[in-house]
Amino acid sequence: MGDQVGVAVSGTLYYVPFKEFERVRALSVSPEEKTSLFAFLCRINTLYMIARAGSGHIGSSFSSIDIMSWLLLNEVRVPNKGDTTSPCDIFFSSKGHDAPSLYNVFIGLGRLDFNLIHALRKHSGLPGHPDIATPNIVTNTGSLGMGVSKAKGMILANRLLKRPANVFVLTGDGELQEGQFWESLISAANLKLSELTVIIDHNKLQSDTLVSKVSDLGDLEAKLTSFGWHVSRCDGNDLVAFSKTLAATKRVIDQPKVIIADTIKGKGVSFMEHTSIDSDVELYKFHSGAPNEENYTKAAQELIIAANERLKSAGTAELKLEILIKEAVVSLEHTQRLIPAYTDALLEQARKNSKIVALDADLVLDTGLIPFQKEFPDRFLECGIAEQDMVSQAGGIALQGLLPIVHSFACFLAARPNEQIYNNSSEGKKIIYIGSLAGVLPAGPGHSHQGVRDIACMLAMPDMTIVEPINAKQVALALNWAVSDSQESVYMRLTSIPYEQTPELSQISEFIPGQGECIRKGNDLIILCFGPILSFQAMQAAEILADNGIETTVVVTPWINRIDMSWLSKILGNLPLVVTLENHYTESGAGSYYVKAMANSGLLNNRKVLTLGVNELPICGSNDEVLDFHGLSADKLAITLIKKHSSKSHTLLY
Repeated sequence: MGDQVGVAVSGTLYYVPFKEFERVRALSVSPEEKTSLFAFLCRINTLYMIARAGSGHIGSSFSSIDIMSWLLLNEVRVPNKGDTTSPCDIFFSSKGHDAPSLYNVFIGLGRLDFNLIHALRKHSGLPGHPDIATPNIVTNTGSLGMGVSKAKGMILANRLLKRPANVFVLTGDGELQEGQFWESLISAANLKLSELTVIIDHNKLQSDTLVSKVSDLGDLEAKLTSFGWHVSRCDGNDLVAFSKTLAATKRVIDQPKVIIADTIKGKGVSFMEHTSIDSDVELYKFHSGAPNEENYTKAAQELIIAANERLKSAGTAELKLEILIKEAVVSLEHTQRLIPAYTDALLEQARKNSKIVALDADLVLDTGLIPFQKEFPDRFLECGIAEQDMVSQAGGIALQGLLPIVHSFACFLAARPNEQIYNNSSEGKKIIYIGSLAGVLPAGPGHSHQGVRDIACMLAMPDMTIVEPINAKQVALALNWAVSDSQESVYMRLTSIPYEQTPELSQISEFIPGQGECIRKGNDLIILCFGPILSFQAMQAAEILADNGIETTVVVTPWINRIDMSWLSKILGNLPLVVTLENHYTESGAGSYYVKAMANSGLLNNRKVLTLGVNELPICGSNDEVLDFHGLSADKLAITLIKKHSSKSHTLLY
């Protein structure tokens, strides 16, 4: 689930052109040899894709690429163009992290435009996690545990429609911690869904550490068998073994089938391969992000040599590669990071308060918990990819008089265990929830990982205060308030990526309940901002507006659903236009909450109101592309506000 966002590699990048894939597919060698060679070409291009994009998941892509290549080259039936009568099988990966390898298999087969190799995690390119807007992708994945359930629905629909088709689903082994996976097994056996084959990419590692250290799968074969499934096991990176195992499952006609495919994370690059069972969170470096320049070059050379050795064995010429010279990315000046600030703040609080217990959902690196885990191992609980279980454990901890602080990405923490959070809230015990990766950025991972509905999920919780610190200083103040002063539960949103700051934003060092800070004054309109990214855009937009004769008041506040109305009334004064700006859906977000509060307090008489945020499913792409697309860049904000300011209408817009 982790999705570290790095910086694109500079220097020389190598990729395999499509004509080389055509040459390999035409070789007169065994299917296993051909598929193995094809998979190595896909590895070269997957590495290129991730290096150029600056983020992705190498380890998971490389462990599963042999399985994907075999299935799509040799097993999954695809009718010829225009043929509507032949069986059409279905394959998808429920993992999501292996999207780069899946894309490259489709590209190598000519089923995706080859130029998309240059557009991973770009707008109008290939999203970070699979989306059905991409050709050949049959279902959206990225949120784990849904795959087998989706497959069952497809099979039941095919039976009703008299479509004979097999469905193949690839899952991760860490994904098996999600309760939905186990829920989905029972009825598949009851219904004798023999069309269904699930392949578990058992590479032994989840985002942070070994699966066995988080939630040991134990005798997985026995467990799956007990659910009424036909179970096989093989080496998933050995195509001879995998193909024989897959062939044997075809003789099973009255059960759903599962193959436990033992694989190696990072397979194909020696220093990326994880083969040790005696590891900890810090030893595997290639789960997510992009390799640095040195590691990219070493990995590319190793893959190219391996591919050429296989070509030589097949009696054909070496690869003819294409190269791309990637310029170095210029780092932004005046940036801050909230996650390191949160790490320091949490350690400070834990040293003072022995009741604090930190819980994590397989995101210890992304949520900044490694130092806490080292210093307070007895007060750290790794719950794995099981958010519902984590939140209910937190409820039990709180009932016993301790203070649990729960961590995950905002997109998962607010939504997946929403009922469990509600149950905890009904018990009246304080729990602190920390949702990192909040907002529309980074957008590279795609909409499954963009936290733009978490406020809506949390607003309905009784006795829940929602805060979003503006800068690193305010993170420490907010956490101290949540731990020491708040009488109710707290949900804190945190931006995970580096963000730009103006001097005014970086100097904010207060955290007064219900209030914020006016960092710019003007007489024409006011922008109420939430969060660091859009606060910066608002300040930039205010400069553009000033150039157009419109003077803007900019107010930033960390308080999402607790407002000091007397303070707000003074801030509003006689300003005729109130704009709320948030890194979230406008529907049921902070803006709508503020508008309701202002309306109830009589503060909207003779004022125009505009709520700005995300209004459609967020797109995948670079930060600048995405902000611009959704009208949240400084330039687009300025255009919108100039039009709104010039309007004579006093209609309430929200």
